[in-house]
Amino acid sequence: MPQRLSIGATVFLVLTVLLSLYFAYAAVQGPSGILRRIQIQAETAELQTARDTLRADVARMQNLTRRLSDDYLDLDLLDERAREVLGLLRADEVLLR
Repeated sequence: MPQRLSIGATVFLVLTVLLSLYFAYAAVQGPSGILRRIQIQAETAELQTARDTLRADVARMQNLTRRLSDDYLDLDLLDERAREVLGLLRADEVLLR
C-alpha cells in the first residue's frame, strides 16, 4: 500500500506550488517583469530615434541661423530666403507659372 502524505506535508506542498506560481507570474507580468522590460527597451529605442531626429533638426537650424547672422552672411542663402518668403525677383528675371 502506497504511503500517503500527512496533512502538514500536503499543505506545505500546496503552499510551495502556489508561491512558485506567484513568483513565476510576477517575473513575467509584474512591474519589473520580462514583458515590461521588453516594452521599456522598445520605448527607449523609439525615443532615441526621435532624439536623434530632433538633434539633426537643431543642427540644421543652427547652421541656417549662423549663415544668416551678422558674423557670417551667406548671400546665396539670403537671396534664396528673400525669394521664397517675400516673393522677390530680380529686375532681369521672368516668372513663369
